[in-house]
Amino acid sequence: MKYGILTAALTAPVLLTAPAMADAVADFYKGKQLTIQVGFGAGGGYDTTTRIVARHFGNHIPGKPNVIVQNVPGAGSMKLANALYNTAPKDGLVLGVFSSSVGMVPLYGKRKAKFVTNKFEWIGSMHKDIQGCGVWKGAGQGIKNLKDFVNAKQPIIFGSNGPTSPLTIFPLFMKNVLGANVKVVHGYKGTKGVNLAMKKGELSGTCGMYTSSVRGAFSNDFNSGDLNIFVQLGLSSNAPLFKDATNIFTMLKNDDERKMARLVFGPAEITRPLAAPPGTPKARVEALRKALLDMMKDPALKKDAARIKVEFEPMTGADVSGAFNEFFSTPRVLVDRAYDMISKM
Repeated sequence: MKYGILTAALTAPVLLTAPAMADAVADFYKGKQLTIQVGFGAGGGYDTTTRIVARHFGNHIPGKPNVIVQNVPGAGSMKLANALYNTAPKDGLVLGVFSSSVGMVPLYGKRKAKFVTNKFEWIGSMHKDIQGCGVWKGAGQGIKNLKDFVNAKQPIIFGSNGPTSPLTIFPLFMKNVLGANVKVVHGYKGTKGVNLAMKKGELSGTCGMYTSSVRGAFSNDFNSGDLNIFVQLGLSSNAPLFKDATNIFTMLKNDDERKMARLVFGPAEITRPLAAPPGTPKARVEALRKALLDMMKDPALKKDAARIKVEFEPMTGADVSGAFNEFFSTPRVLVDRAYDMISKM
């Protein structure tokens, strides 16, 4: 009898823990505003996706805070990643969306990354997608596939928003591994700015072309044939939308090149990662993780997503963290070689 009474006394606080934590999270968020900062300019894929998510996210967070989006572009979203890690409030009211390629920069040991990737509190990834690279009207050289691209005589000029962006590192990989005649120019504000520059004749190529973006913001250019996706970068599958594009892995010559390609292109499948600063209270992190997944089942979100022809395929926070851990376990010699391939202009 005494043992039973003692057991009940010991377990009662445990039984109350989860509801009490949920109430505490709801009490914190009630009447407050949550800001999702996006490391890119307005109108691109990151911005469009995040704004759709922001319309519905708060309805699934305990306390139902108001959710707004703030654009913080700079250095291919490195500016935001550094600020989120070092100066953003660590209370769960400021989250950030930045390129997974930026999350890889600490692996290469460069000082521009003022953060430790897996010390972020990963809420998850809003989407998992496949990227491609494209040229505008064949880059004036009739480019239709990756073989045409590699054999092009005239330089193909790509635009980018910073040295750590996929808009830079993907074309440089094709230049330095496959021998393509490529030049990259920085200073553009994301894929939207690059696309406008291609139309003006300033540029002839672009990377960072997710299937979701091509179905949505760039559908007219793609369907008209002006924007031709010549290569796709999926690790284990091809995107039916890019059916005429060469998968880059089919043109790599050996296992080391394939391992480097996984390191360079694999993070892109963590398509829209959502992070909280390190030190954010665990109960709020867990509530935000659950809210992200619950929201993805919301018919209202699906209806909004259908308008831009997106079907969300989220990743859990644990899966995002695990994927980065796997990339960071790559042998150092291959990491250093891969860095050379994506940094030599």
